[in-house]
Amino acid sequence: MKIGVLAIQGDFAEHIAVLKNLGVETAEVRLPAHLDGLDGLILPGGESTTIGKLCVDFNLLEPLRAFGKTRAVWGTCAGAIFLSKDSRRDQPLLGIMDITVERNAFGRQVESFEADLAIPELDEGKPYHAIFIRAPIIESVQGEARAMATLADGRIVAARQGRLVATSFHPELTPDTRFHQYFLSTAK
Repeated sequence: MKIGVLAIQGDFAEHIAVLKNLGVETAEVRLPAHLDGLDGLILPGGESTTIGKLCVDFNLLEPLRAFGKTRAVWGTCAGAIFLSKDSRRDQPLLGIMDITVERNAFGRQVESFEADLAIPELDEGKPYHAIFIRAPIIESVQGEARAMATLADGRIVAARQGRLVATSFHPELTPDTRFHQYFLSTAK
């Protein structure tokens, strides 16, 4: 299995480190040709507007959309925004996942927080400790998309639609590799 990580902005190095620790072959994706031979792709956290503009500049938008129609894609934080069909503002999006996302839903950097989440798909009987940094919220899921995890107040922070996964939080910043392992199972 070979998993790519969009490596034009954001915390791509952290995802690559987790994947390598799991024994997975990785590739940094910066150009359309870098998608060749990949089984899945991670869109990392960072700044979603910058990620979108750089994908336009590097002619990556259409190749990424085509990739996401047949293979697994996981967007974390800004990557979840980029994956969504609606971010409630004018910015380049892949628009391939039936979710509406609100950017910076919890406020500024100083409002970043951590929370324990019940995520049945990880199914190991213990909560997943999630790190939220200037995090978006998944306002709604439509069509075939479904919520995977919510905060105690019911706001959606993880969703799945077929082989597409979106998380508001940063699994690459924790020692818990269960979410990366879950994504790998969707890419098989």
